[in-house]
Amino acid sequence: MFVPKSFAMGNLARMQQFIDEFGFGILVSDDASCVTGSRLQASHLPFLLKSEEGEMGCLYSHCARANPQWKVFDKANVLITFSGPHSYISPSWYQARPAVPTWNYAAVHVYGCVELTSRKQSVKAITALVQKYEPGLLDNQEVIPEHFVDKLLAGIVGFKIKIQKVEGVQKLGQQRNISDQLGVFHGLSGSDRFDSLALANYMSKSNLGVGNIK
Repeated sequence: MFVPKSFAMGNLARMQQFIDEFGFGILVSDDASCVTGSRLQASHLPFLLKSEEGEMGCLYSHCARANPQWKVFDKANVLITFSGPHSYISPSWYQARPAVPTWNYAAVHVYGCVELTSRKQSVKAITALVQKYEPGLLDNQEVIPEHFVDKLLAGIVGFKIKIQKVEGVQKLGQQRNISDQLGVFHGLSGSDRFDSLALANYMSKSNLGVGNIK
């Protein structure tokens, strides 16, 4: 991942916080044996971060058993990308001229080794994932009866990834002068596009690119 020094996300805790907030990632693996029919495979999956496990934490997830990618998971080295808000940036928002369009964004890349998990581990991880997004749902037997859970578990494969390396980037225009930062922030905030508004909200929460010099 190309990370200019001025855009580096910073310490591990900040990158773990990002993963926890934007936990839907893309897992990319290399199938040297071409069991899946292609060298590179990617799946869009929800991930649960356990930051207290190991030096850098562990990611837990699961995929459909019908997805052939899992067959080359065990002990494989993989890349998981997590994307935050992103948006087009108009040069008309800058005070400094000449200027060109660009795209601002935030993202984290995680590198690690996959290990398939037992049924017990998978149930625990999936339960924690559901509780994170909808606490109490699994207690509702009318919506998710216990026998239905057992049936669903037969159709998935659980796994965990021991994190070996993490990289994070926040390209939010924080390197520009205060006038240009404010121009971009106000341009995004006044947009009717969801992606622009989401990026403005992220910038505000991160206190980057909103009229201060780091």
